[in-house]
Amino acid sequence: MGTQPEVVTTFTRAVSERIGALLGPVDAALARRYPGEPGTRQPVHTVYVPADAFGAGTARAWGEQALAALDEHAADAAAFGAVLGLPEKLSGEVYARVRAKLGTEPVEDLRIDFEDGYGVRPDAEEDAAAARAARLVAAGTGTPYTGIRIKCLEAAVRERGIRTLDVFLTGLIAAGGLPDGLVVTLPKVSHPAQVAAMVRLMEEFEKAHGLPEGRLGFEIQIETAQAVLGPDGRATVARLVEAGEGRVTSLHYGTFDYSAACGVAAAHQSPDHPVADHAKAVMQVAAAGTGVRLSDGSTNVLPVGPRERVHEGWRLHHALVRRSLERAYYQGWDMHPAQLPTRYAAVYAFYREGLGPAAERLAAYAAGGGDGAVLDEPATARALAGFLLRGVDCGALDAAEVTGPTGLALSALDALAGRCGRAENGWRSS
Repeated sequence: MGTQPEVVTTFTRAVSERIGALLGPVDAALARRYPGEPGTRQPVHTVYVPADAFGAGTARAWGEQALAALDEHAADAAAFGAVLGLPEKLSGEVYARVRAKLGTEPVEDLRIDFEDGYGVRPDAEEDAAAARAARLVAAGTGTPYTGIRIKCLEAAVRERGIRTLDVFLTGLIAAGGLPDGLVVTLPKVSHPAQVAAMVRLMEEFEKAHGLPEGRLGFEIQIETAQAVLGPDGRATVARLVEAGEGRVTSLHYGTFDYSAACGVAAAHQSPDHPVADHAKAVMQVAAAGTGVRLSDGSTNVLPVGPRERVHEGWRLHHALVRRSLERAYYQGWDMHPAQLPTRYAAVYAFYREGLGPAAERLAAYAAGGGDGAVLDEPATARALAGFLLRGVDCGALDAAEVTGPTGLALSALDALAGRCGRAENGWRSS
């Protein structure tokens, strides 16, 4: 081999240093605003229960009612698969996992509602309900995630919302401290200043009780047109996340309030309406890379009544959940126990159908090549690893089903997916 030609350059070291100094503040800002995937489990759904209907056995009761609906309207895998159009092999796997889930952990995220589902009550009554909710949550609800939805920070109900938050959080402290998996929901946000105000409330509470800075986070419900597009023509959602100063944990789409705000007739208010797709696309781009998660809304068409109506409701709900998953909305709302079977059926089928292809592609990527049919880049490997980990998190896949065919340990998958590492419940605290 001959002598390699000398490499000639123009830029001096001083030029590179000046560019580094110029971009240093930008590097820091990007790292702060876009920390990436939190690395914790995301629930597949949120169940909202009015505060006066919430009890110690709420989650268990939802599971029992969901199983009863299956027993009555789809007593075996073949019947359930036929309703939803699942292949025979898949229906058996899914049905068994759905029944097991409903018997052990039917609700992943429980929200005690003091807003629309609760309404306006006398102050003494809401105070008592908030204190009671704190006692029950402190004792344990049997769900990985639990919290409350307070009234919004609009002028008419602001003081009531703040007081309910105060009574609930103070009650938890008195009962032993803030539990893991605690979630607070701020609804009907229409301006970044409301998010900034929520941050100040959290800061005040942390200081008063000697809690670590950033211990309290909250999720934002996108239910107003102003939350998506401001009067200046800018995307408000991104400004809401920024105003949260790292405390915003997720953005939840509010199907009916947002649809009504956009003038959609009641009969057409649905998570798959074009106005919903637009809002959620803006939310998705605004949240990308920030560590803020997304949740779709709900359908109010419930699978109740005669078997034909139950099956129709199941098919609709199953299709909507599947549609959301395909659009990278991995969480949604469930409004009735009979929706739990189709929530988990859609989720489990989604991951089990994709297990083989995803594992094969990831194994080829990890091995440094493949058969040439698909040439995946690091960003795609990240998505493949994230897909498999989500499947394990929700119970659709067993760890061995993922680590075996990929040849990768869960810690290696975490690294590929950009997760912070193995974690159970809880949420990003800063």
